[in-house]
Amino acid sequence: MYEVPTSLSPSRVESFINCPLAFRFSSIEKLPEPPTVPTTRGSLVHRALELLFHHPASERTPDNLELAVDAALTEYRVHPDYTQLGFNEADAAQFDVDCRELSRRYLEMEDPAAVTEVGVELWLEADLNGLQLRGIIDRLDRDESGDLIVVDYKTGRAPGPKYETKSLQGVHFYALLCEKVYGQRPKEVRLMYLKSAQQIAVTPTTQSLQHTTRRTLAVFEAVERACTTGNFAPKQSALCRSCSFQRWCPEFGGDPARAADEIPR
Repeated sequence: MYEVPTSLSPSRVESFINCPLAFRFSSIEKLPEPPTVPTTRGSLVHRALELLFHHPASERTPDNLELAVDAALTEYRVHPDYTQLGFNEADAAQFDVDCRELSRRYLEMEDPAAVTEVGVELWLEADLNGLQLRGIIDRLDRDESGDLIVVDYKTGRAPGPKYETKSLQGVHFYALLCEKVYGQRPKEVRLMYLKSAQQIAVTPTTQSLQHTTRRTLAVFEAVERACTTGNFAPKQSALCRSCSFQRWCPEFGGDPARAADEIPR
């Protein structure tokens, strides 16, 4: 009934687990989603940090970070993810302040001049039993021993202790990609929560990567089954409050069949 995708990324895996119907709308039918302030702010801060790491280590200074934020703001002010937010003057000013504050908070967490990066915004792709795994790593480092470190920036709130394992699922996926592409298991996967200047880190193991492999293949089997049967069941959760597809969800009295016709392309 629906064409089966040939690849999965960490975000797509989590999207299907969180709500198969929302996955259908976004990843199978590829319906557009309006930007939000948190997602645009996060993308802009990621871009600023990427630009900072375009400098040689000795030039990764607070002043150059400010210039990187300036450059990212200039880029985004003409981008639909920004223009569609409909900011007034006060909103725009607060958005700029928040982006600068998050970027400066990064400097409280580590010294970028001491980082030896393999790449930033690094695209990786690998085969897993015929399924293409794809992902973009915010930053991949080598430490002084030559070991790989996966770094993922987060601009939202850090999770509570009981949600830490769930928050690390995506970076375990990146660890699996690194092992397949570089033939080397990362020594550490690290989430850097800029808002609170907190870090969550874990050491990938054979067991954790085997679990990630099984989990990813199981999700793909479920995606194949849903595409064949057309049964993408909705799943209610706290995420429903911010879901842009809610009006077509049967859990809220909507008709999924009408979404593709009613959303402007």
